[in-house]
Amino acid sequence: MYLVDMPRPLRTLYPGVPVHVVQRGHNRNPCFFAEEDYACYLALMREVMERTGIALHAYVLMTNHVHLLMTPRTEDGFAHAMISVGSRYVRYVNRKYGRVGTLWDGRFRSSLVQTEGYLFACQRYIELNPVRAGMVINPADYRWSSYRCHAFGLHDGLVTLNVSYLALGDTPVERGAYYRQTCEGSVDEGLLERIRSASDHGQPLGDETFVESIAAATGVSSVVRKPGRPRQPPA
Repeated sequence: MYLVDMPRPLRTLYPGVPVHVVQRGHNRNPCFFAEEDYACYLALMREVMERTGIALHAYVLMTNHVHLLMTPRTEDGFAHAMISVGSRYVRYVNRKYGRVGTLWDGRFRSSLVQTEGYLFACQRYIELNPVRAGMVINPADYRWSSYRCHAFGLHDGLVTLNVSYLALGDTPVERGAYYRQTCEGSVDEGLLERIRSASDHGQPLGDETFVESIAAATGVSSVVRKPGRPRQPPA
């Protein structure tokens, strides 16, 4: 286990456990302005993954935020990778567009993801973002995601297929056909809200046993509390 010493909330990481990462543009402003910007971010991500041994399972680069689903191999590889990619991309954007200052909305957000039952749902959630945002009708029409790798078996040097996806079929054709079918169906709104809430608050995404095991191992409560001071009991 690895606890990254950064401002609250405490970030909890386990080598070998998938993590869903979200990083947004400052004040939700754009962080990608042209096609070469998306390509630059992915190139930086590829370079850092090769150096740190991180496995990237799914991604989508939206206009003003990024979703990544990855598994760190080492305790400190994850944090170093995100800091490296984020800072180098900011330098690239500032130099290219003659701007100064921050690009990202503070620190990135992350949540541990249980492999059984939730990893596959989180992958679908990430790759269907452009559809929910109304940018495309078919997720295959959005270039800057890993959807076409999973749905059609197109080679993507960034993607490491995860165990939940590999369990969909015995061949790439079977897996792709099943994946396309599942992405055409409706998505449970309750599960969508759980994924959003987990990433927003840095909470584990999984069943009760998984969440409680993370809380017990870290001493960090798994209960999302409302902002502000706790209510005091009456005198």
